[in-house]
This record gives sequence, structure tokens and C-alpha cells, in this order.
Amino acid sequence: MYEIENVLRDYAWGSTTAIAALLGRPESGRPEAELWIGAHPDSPSTARVPGDKPAGTALDALISSDPDHYLGADSVARFGPRLPFLAKILAAAQPLSLQVHPSLEQARAGFARENAEGVPAGAPNRNYRDDNHKPEMILALTPFEALCGFRPVAETREILAHVAAACGSSEAGVPALVEELQEDLAASDEGQALRNAFERLITGGRSVAEDTALVVAALLSEAALAPHEAELKTVISLNEKYPGDPGVLISLLLNRVSLAPGEAVYLPAGNVHAYLHGLGVEVMASSDNVLRGGLTPKFVDVPELLRTVDFQPVAVPMLAAERTALDQEVFRPPFEEFQLQRIELAPGAAPVPLAQSGAAVVIVVAGDIYLDSPKGDLQLSRGGSAFLAAAEAPVNVHPVAGSTEHALAFAVTTGL
Repeated sequence: MYEIENVLRDYAWGSTTAIAALLGRPESGRPEAELWIGAHPDSPSTARVPGDKPAGTALDALISSDPDHYLGADSVARFGPRLPFLAKILAAAQPLSLQVHPSLEQARAGFARENAEGVPAGAPNRNYRDDNHKPEMILALTPFEALCGFRPVAETREILAHVAAACGSSEAGVPALVEELQEDLAASDEGQALRNAFERLITGGRSVAEDTALVVAALLSEAALAPHEAELKTVISLNEKYPGDPGVLISLLLNRVSLAPGEAVYLPAGNVHAYLHGLGVEVMASSDNVLRGGLTPKFVDVPELLRTVDFQPVAVPMLAAERTALDQEVFRPPFEEFQLQRIELAPGAAPVPLAQSGAAVVIVVAGDIYLDSPKGDLQLSRGGSAFLAAAEAPVNVHPVAGSTEHALAFAVTTGL
């Protein structure tokens, strides 16, 4: 077991307060968007190895020195000699870009293609930073707002009819774009209807911006937003940040999700989504492959985006925790790369076994915990985190003796 230091990403959409408050440390004075916990080569955690140099050892380098020991033979056989997951604490004060992640086959083909074309690794027009897919999940720590997957077409038609009525009472009348989207969504095949509407918006150019402005102006008048208040307020707020962006009206095609603390969703390949606001624990396959679809000044590759998006409507992919026979609270999405364990311990409580299959990472967000295995032990306080080699298992998680605080920690391991 190694205590680790993690890399904080200061993307502009990040909260200046949420991660610092969660981990009990001073604010940095800049946006703190994501705390990366893992061995992704772009921002690997640093392990405190006994007798090592003061700077510590990058976790990806430590793992590569003995993959079977650190990852376990099963993980190496399935995913290769790399940590297959990446955990993050994510704090969104502003909306993230609309985005979608490729399947494993698409990622491998896209990465090979861009390498063959000589696209530089850090180029802004590079879609595929690696050859891996990026299924993910997020567990809300505060009320968490998001867009996630296409809602049933009939529901979107109802919302657009409401928008058309609001615009119809304005001096400008109903924008042509709204009428065209209604025609697109009248197609009998839901997948084709959604593709037509999405493609119209993402390729529409100036007319999309102009008609989006008319829609927002109508909604900001005295038009009633109910019974679609959440969806239409989202349109208004997104347009404030990204005026005229195609993603503003694309949001009306998507499920509008409000998660309570403790609720989770998972996101498979092809799912168009955007996190809007909130603090959560995010876990994903170890990849940085993102295809953007709006709400961003960054590069949007429309043809590749259209090849990647799954245009079938879906229910919100909620993920409930499972309570195991060992009293472990585990979130298991339908991906082999990762699962998430929530560990809550009252003072004096019995230890909880760590759900570990291969390597694991642990982060403490409240109180103190004590990790104990036949090979070693480690105490972590609020804000502390650790990497646990596969060879360390089995590990039990205890409350610290004499502590009067409840402890809360999260652990990630593979889903094998």
C-alpha cells in the first residue's frame, strides 16, 4: 500500500471551492475542476515509496516495474500492463462540453488512423489521444445536474410544441429551425428522427445561432416554462454561456437529469452527455478520448461525431448500489474496467472488507480510516489517498481507534 499525491486539473469550468471543501484543505484561488487519481500517463498520481527520492515515483512507472505484482495476472491478461481505470473527483461550477466517447473498436481504429496521418499527439484537431474506450460513471456527492442520452422522441416533440407556442406569441414568430426540427422528429423511426434533428443542429451554421437567439428571447419573455421548466431553463442558461451554440438546442433532445447525493449514472460508448453542475466521484476506463458536440470553443469533428453517437433513445442509465454478503456497498456498471465501493464507518464500527479485484485506489473524504492487510497497514485522514497493489489483498477498512467522527471513503478496483 502506498500513499499517493494526485494531480489537480484547473479547467475553467471547475469550482473554486468544492474540492477544497470536500478534502479539507485551503482553496488554491483558481478553478479546481478534476482531481485525477490513477496512473493515466497525462497526469499520473505520485506514490510515496519507502526509501525513494523526495519527489516520489509516478504511479504508471511504479506499475510498469512489475505489472503482475501491482495489477494482478488476471488484470494484465485482460487489459494489458496498465491500470485499467481512472478515478476523479469532479467539481463543475459551469457546464462541460456536450460530448461522446467511442467504443473500443472505434478508439483503436481512430488512434491508428490519426497516427498514420501524422496528426501530432497534442494537436487541437486530434480526436483520439489513445487506443482505449472511455465508459464512465458518476456518483453525486452534492445535487448534480446533467444531460444524458436521448429522451423518447414523443417527449421532445411535446417540448418543441411548447417552444413553438412561446415563439408564436412573439413578434418574430416561430423560427424556421423549430418547425424543421418538428418535421425531423415526426419520422416514424426514432433513431433516424433523432439523427436528422441532431445533424441539422450540429451542421446548421449561422441560421442555428440566429434562430436559437429567437427561441431564447421568446423564453425570456413572459412565456410560461412549465411543465418543461428544467429543460427550458437549461436552454436559457446554456445560451448565456455559449450564445447560439448548436448544443443549446441539442440539449432539448437529451434527458435532463437531476441526481441527489448518493445517486449514480453510467455512460456507455455513444451516449451524448454533458455535466452541468455539481460535485461527484467519477470513474472511467483509463482514456482521454472525447468527441465534442457543442458547448465548447474546442474542435468539433462533425463527421466523426456522427459516426460515434448512438441515436437510439434511452432511459436515464441509473446505477443502484449493491449490498454484498460482506456488507460492502458497491456500484457495478456493466464494464469490466472498474467498480466503485462506498465505505462509510461509524466510530467503533466493525471493519469492512475492501472489494478488490486487482489493483485498487482509495480516497478519504471524511474522518480517518485504517487499511489493514496481512502484509501491511496504512492510516489515511480526510483528503488522503492510496494505491493498493493486487498482491496486498485481502484488505480490511477500519475506523481509527478513538475517533469520534464518521469516516467516508471511496475505493475503485476492476470489475473482473
